[in-house]
Amino acid sequence: MPRGDGRLSHDLDPQRPGPQDACGVFGVWAPGEEVANLTYFGLYALQHRGQEAAGIAVSDGSGVVVYKDLGLVAQVFDEPTLASLRGHLAIGHARYSTTGASNWENAQPTIRSTTSGTTIALAHNGNLVNTAELEKEVAERGLVADGSTNDTSLVTMLLASRPDLSVEAAALEVLPQLRGAFSFVFMDESTLYAARDQHGVRPLVLGRLERGWVVASETAALDIVGASVVREVEPGELIAIDENGLRSTRFAAPEPKGCLFEYVYIARPDATIAGRNIHAARVQIGRQLAKEHPVEADLVIPVPESGTPAAIGYAEASGITYGAGLMKNPYVGRTFIQPSQTLRQLGVRLKLNPLRENVRGKRLVVVDDSIVRGNTQRAIVRMLREAGALEVHVRISSPPVSWPCFYGIDFATRAELLANGLDNDGIRRSIGADTLGFVSLPGLIAATEQPKTRLCRACFDGEYPIELPAGNLIGKHVLEGVGRRVANSAPEALPTNGSSVATPGGVTANRP
Repeated sequence: MPRGDGRLSHDLDPQRPGPQDACGVFGVWAPGEEVANLTYFGLYALQHRGQEAAGIAVSDGSGVVVYKDLGLVAQVFDEPTLASLRGHLAIGHARYSTTGASNWENAQPTIRSTTSGTTIALAHNGNLVNTAELEKEVAERGLVADGSTNDTSLVTMLLASRPDLSVEAAALEVLPQLRGAFSFVFMDESTLYAARDQHGVRPLVLGRLERGWVVASETAALDIVGASVVREVEPGELIAIDENGLRSTRFAAPEPKGCLFEYVYIARPDATIAGRNIHAARVQIGRQLAKEHPVEADLVIPVPESGTPAAIGYAEASGITYGAGLMKNPYVGRTFIQPSQTLRQLGVRLKLNPLRENVRGKRLVVVDDSIVRGNTQRAIVRMLREAGALEVHVRISSPPVSWPCFYGIDFATRAELLANGLDNDGIRRSIGADTLGFVSLPGLIAATEQPKTRLCRACFDGEYPIELPAGNLIGKHVLEGVGRRVANSAPEALPTNGSSVATPGGVTANRP
């Protein structure tokens, strides 16, 4: 079976990526069920959160096995592979890289064994901001990494470096040391764990099966495996699930700061976060857009698919007809054939094509979710004008993205953000629109039905709720710089009986 190239995504212009999704995590404890298959379908429902790599870890009580590779979930796993992953509990991960390069070594779940023979596998959604400090502690403990350069591996090593403690007790020591955003699912041979940082930046939900439990990044993943939603994992909470049932422990006082961009772009429309259905929130954002930025026009069209709910809301509130104006090819970007320079120059046209009969002679309102660099919107406006549109009025269902995210979304650098240094009219001229309107930050917050104080709005207003380190000790490749050289000087490795044996196409934990 051909393997993924690790660069697959749903970006409209693969050469100029926009905001990249956070990762997706899934965990299941269900004796008697085919847990690898459940995890596969759970990850399939979370594929929108990460398309670079996928992996599943399973345990049958006597050992942990991990299989991971670059590519989409359906490219990494097939029926024979899933059939070989037998057990009663499993975790899974769909990755977009926010710390560490997009390579096989950084695919998740990560895996590590302790001197006592316990094996720990871990999957992470989010991004830590004290990675350099954790790297220093790993080096001081004499631990050597397995070739990976991500914050998730550091956490796994720290959990495994306390063999005199149970995994649960080790987690209660390690989790309070972490700063940043994390929604973890992890496991040993017998127990499924889930933990969420004290700010709850990234979503994590708990579900119930008839014969077990499920945790996942979004409620849509619970739906697809037939699990009922119980509740969200609380900020600062550690959950453990084993043959004795479910138990909960607080490792930090909750200070909720859920990601506002989840409501705009990241989460599936059929997901629910903090009690708010995402599709309903996005429709309401569109209604708010129409109130804040009305215009005389003939047709409201979305940029598919993330602009669709807001376009529906805009059309509803404005009374302007809603219709299709752009068709999306869902398969471009999943090919292993690199386009020629001629095709590459077409950019967005590889994924979007105008419906000429629908847009010719029309005054259009084009609704999109966000503007980051502006390349996508610039190309769309040009395409629509070439297709005969009389006017193109762009409406954006989020405020200008002016600040980078350090909590699990890989935006462009601040220098690359179009809204950094340009006012509204400057952005309008840059993308070539007749008019441009962004929803206001208060309008966006109101649509979430969450108080402003419970939301992280940093990418819009620059107010980072979790303190960032000084200097350059942060960023996607921090562990591939100075930190990596420190780690390589560590004196000796942790003994590895029962740990991973890595081969391209899979990583297997040997049973002790």
